[in-house]
Amino acid sequence: MRQLQNDLLLRVLAGRSVSRPPVWMMRQAGRYLPEYLHVRKQAGSFRQMLANPSYAAEVTLQPADILGVDAAIIFSDILVLAEAIGVPFQMEEQKGPVFPTPLQDLAQLHEANLDANLKHTLLAIEEVRRSLGNRLPLIGFAGAPWTIFAYMTEGSGSKTFSKAKSLLYRSSQFSHQALEKITTATITYLNAQIDCGVDAIQLFDSWAGLLSPEAYTQYALPYLAEICRQVTRVPVIVFAKGAFFALPEIATLSCAGIGLDWNTSPAYCQGFKQALQGNLDPCVLYADPEKIQQETLKMLKTFPAGRHIANLGHGIYPDIPVENAQTFIKTVQSFLYP
Repeated sequence: MRQLQNDLLLRVLAGRSVSRPPVWMMRQAGRYLPEYLHVRKQAGSFRQMLANPSYAAEVTLQPADILGVDAAIIFSDILVLAEAIGVPFQMEEQKGPVFPTPLQDLAQLHEANLDANLKHTLLAIEEVRRSLGNRLPLIGFAGAPWTIFAYMTEGSGSKTFSKAKSLLYRSSQFSHQALEKITTATITYLNAQIDCGVDAIQLFDSWAGLLSPEAYTQYALPYLAEICRQVTRVPVIVFAKGAFFALPEIATLSCAGIGLDWNTSPAYCQGFKQALQGNLDPCVLYADPEKIQQETLKMLKTFPAGRHIANLGHGIYPDIPVENAQTFIKTVQSFLYP
């Protein structure tokens, strides 16, 4: 493991002592930063940013330079994996991801050109690693298999993902086979990210909360468990948004961290061996500086000392003022443990 100047994130994930909680934000490389919007204008589109390692590396580094966060996270999208294994998507303004040919046949899925199809992201990781040097940890990520399956079979984003969920009940065998293929590709992708220089991994199960506890146990947890078993060279954080009911089962996985959304109290996680990450409501960052400080400190005091990675309960919203994000970051970084 490389020696980093700021290794707070990795120390917490390893259960080692720290003087304060580390802090970063989901979607910290994003539209709330004017510098990001400048790069996006240069690139021409979100997809062109993803495809250009230099653009992706530049926006990855912006929050480290502008906000002073304690970790960078590579700029990418969870759906690049879906496209890499045979189900392309488009990103439509005001609508989000759209799959012209949703997954209906397992023959659509293949790993033949996985590394080549994901080369742009891997090159961006290498470029960021060179630029960061030993300054900060770099986080890699992927979508959890259920979330990727949901997008690929639904054909777009959805409030209910009823098409995707119906497959779990109408065609259990197809669903499991597709999830197995997605899981295998995800493991390959994450290990390639580690080869290129990431120091930690986050698994985003963005649509975990749409499943019942029984369905989550059957169609999500086994595949998360397999990823955690196979991705072992760096610590893994599992963030299952909305799935508070599954946290005791997630705590049995061989992951180092568990992300909490703003609906989940850390008190619910008493006895967990993992570090806890989260969980400020992003809407707090619309408030005045004094209120942001109050709410941030309130959150920090609810988590176990030395076992907390401060973060939002989901991604930062694009219209939040940069100075408000800076207030959040600075408040966390001034919070010292006794």
